[in-house]
Amino acid sequence: MIAWLMAPFMYGFMQRGILVAVLVGIACAVVGCYVVLRSMAFIGDAMAHSILPGVAVAYLVKGNLLVGALAAAVAVALGIGFFSRQGRLKEDSAIGILFAAAFSLGIILISSIRTYAVDLSHILFGNVLGVSGVDLTLTAALVLIVLLVVFLLYKELLVISFDPVLAATLRLPAERLRLVLLVLLALTVVVSLQSVGIGLVTAMLVTPGATAYLLTKRLPRMIALSALFGALSGVIGLYASYYLDVVSGAAIVLTATAFFLLAFLFAPERGMVWKWIRAAVRISAPG
Repeated sequence: MIAWLMAPFMYGFMQRGILVAVLVGIACAVVGCYVVLRSMAFIGDAMAHSILPGVAVAYLVKGNLLVGALAAAVAVALGIGFFSRQGRLKEDSAIGILFAAAFSLGIILISSIRTYAVDLSHILFGNVLGVSGVDLTLTAALVLIVLLVVFLLYKELLVISFDPVLAATLRLPAERLRLVLLVLLALTVVVSLQSVGIGLVTAMLVTPGATAYLLTKRLPRMIALSALFGALSGVIGLYASYYLDVVSGAAIVLTATAFFLLAFLFAPERGMVWKWIRAAVRISAPG
């Protein structure tokens, strides 16, 4: 058993991959709690697809793809905040406009690159086993920034997520905090590219948080459980991809989905199995 567990660590690419998977799982899970509570899943998906222009430009100039993705994601986040500021345009409309524009620009740029199907495919589907030392350092730095900002602004983000009226009463800068949350979401999307890719990033943002939401009603506990599920999904998914020879990003997402299904069925208070049992007991009870 020990040999089975340690075998993947014989390879440097697996060591880097597991570190990145854990970091990404934790970052996605923590930010994902706010995504779940504020119903921002569409924003995460749109932002994930909006980084294509940055990736394409970085590839054309032979730069770091993550840096290009980061620039595009932050630009889109700031654009969403600008166009929807103070209700000038509904947020979903701003997201739709910028998402479509950025995605279309990315397609045009990528289609001009003859080798894009080979060289950029891992951006779409993830390639956590191809993480370099530079990518690992950049990912760790971005994750540290995300977690630090969430820690420093925990109370403010808590208030605007659960009680916007109280936030207005306390005169919290709701617009600025919303913009901060959008930028945090952009950073999290970028750090997820290497592990799960654009197509699956929304799953890692939503699934661990939704799983924790079924198990607790308190945000601190929800964040802790979500981070645990995110990290475990990364590790177990990588082990599955190593031994079953399947795509790592998809394995990570399916592992997170398995945790969600278990919570959905067996959560102490909200689990469907217990609801069915209680309903059956009421029906069979005399009188």
